[in-house]
Amino acid sequence: MLVNPPHPVLFCAAAIEAALGEVAGVEPAFMRTSEKADALLTLARLEVQLAALRLKVMAAADDVAVDAGARDVAAWLAHETQASPKSCRAEQHLAVGLDTRWTRLGTAVADGVVNLAQARVIARALDELPADLDPELLVQAEEHLVDAAEHHGPEQLRVLGRRILDVVAPEVGEAEEAKQLQREEARAWETTSLTLTRRGDGTTRLSGLLPDAAATRLATYLDAYTSPRQQTTATPQHRARGQAFCALLEHLDPSKLPDHGGAATTVMVTIDRESLTRGLASGGLVGTDDKITAGEARRLACTAEIIPVVLGGKSEIVDFGRTRRLFSFAQHKAMRLRDQRCRGENCTIPASWCEAHHLKPWSKGGKTNLADGTLLCSHHHHRAHDIRYSTERMPNGDLRFHRRT
Repeated sequence: MLVNPPHPVLFCAAAIEAALGEVAGVEPAFMRTSEKADALLTLARLEVQLAALRLKVMAAADDVAVDAGARDVAAWLAHETQASPKSCRAEQHLAVGLDTRWTRLGTAVADGVVNLAQARVIARALDELPADLDPELLVQAEEHLVDAAEHHGPEQLRVLGRRILDVVAPEVGEAEEAKQLQREEARAWETTSLTLTRRGDGTTRLSGLLPDAAATRLATYLDAYTSPRQQTTATPQHRARGQAFCALLEHLDPSKLPDHGGAATTVMVTIDRESLTRGLASGGLVGTDDKITAGEARRLACTAEIIPVVLGGKSEIVDFGRTRRLFSFAQHKAMRLRDQRCRGENCTIPASWCEAHHLKPWSKGGKTNLADGTLLCSHHHHRAHDIRYSTERMPNGDLRFHRRT
């Protein structure tokens, strides 16, 4: 009785398995250096060719999924091999592409001259080309990228793939780039999000997605607050930007914000008179359950658009602060001309990035005039209102801070 010989693919697989079994116990350490080099290059090429053969079989294996009742061959293979379903599905997509659309690329992979990482990048770049592109240009694009794989790795091919139309059809590439940018901008706007999640420890986690242009602008603004600051210890960029973001919010002009509750957005802080003059005390933000320290309330009152509501012993309002407690634009300008920089000792932050500070707090009778005002960067302004530090005014007008013991 004649037995059908195994399919050449199965015969090849059996031969490879047998050959691997023969060298399983061989110790590569005893190979000559040149032999190790040859072995590494040859095995890398064979590995690609073996993967290409597997993808070729995969592209023709829909019937396997049908017989097993699986959704597709990728799902079947992931289940049978305990592999990642996502990876198997990506391989199936690549297998179909190499078999039906990008046959020149498929041949290069089968020959071992283009590895799988390169093939994935090239196939994706070709898949993203316009559906109505001239077929001849598609051929040229595929040939160019396959040839480029001889000298370029996946990352370089990814960049080249994005600009392939500029190479094979510059006039088409420019128009397509404009369309692609328009699609990206629309998608970025639709997916933009911002969430604020209270963590319960006095901090809120801010996370979101922004269009690249908006993110670049935000990074530029934040770095403007942080880049020239000299600190005794290196501050991680994420922390510096977080602190700069807080400072940026305090510099927003509430008069230019939309009305909120019938008036331009403001913040009211209620605090009793005795607490305001003490170091360890807290005030409440009207309309919320949040509290801030008296020191923070005093700092905000220097420059932020807040209304301090000072309460007497029976919680009656004894002083309803006005924004005129803030230094005016003209006073800011005069202080910038006078001080030139942050007056924290040895600080080089330019005056345009500083905040006006009352040398004598308004809660203790301080006046909003040039003589009683000075410029401090956000870092030193926080320190000036930090009860852990004492402040000494130097003969030249700079402020020196000492950690209390």
